[in-house]
Amino acid sequence: MSKKTKNSKPKKVDLLGLSNSKKTRFLKKAKEKLRQKLVEAEFWHSLAETERITINGYKIDFENSDLKGLQCDELTAP
Repeated sequence: MSKKTKNSKPKKVDLLGLSNSKKTRFLKKAKEKLRQKLVEAEFWHSLAETERITINGYKIDFENSDLKGLQCDELTAP
């Protein structure tokens, strides 16, 4: 597995130099990534507005803004 550095710059792609099928594939991937980021942002927004939540049977109280021990990792499909 490779680790991304914090300051890694996105790869630049010249859309004019790509074939139509590669453009379509690239744009579909970009659209899907944006859709996933939007869903994630909506989730975190709704979570921020929540006072209490239960995760795997553990109750987490947000009233005192103390989230010690709460970790979040990127979800991946099996």
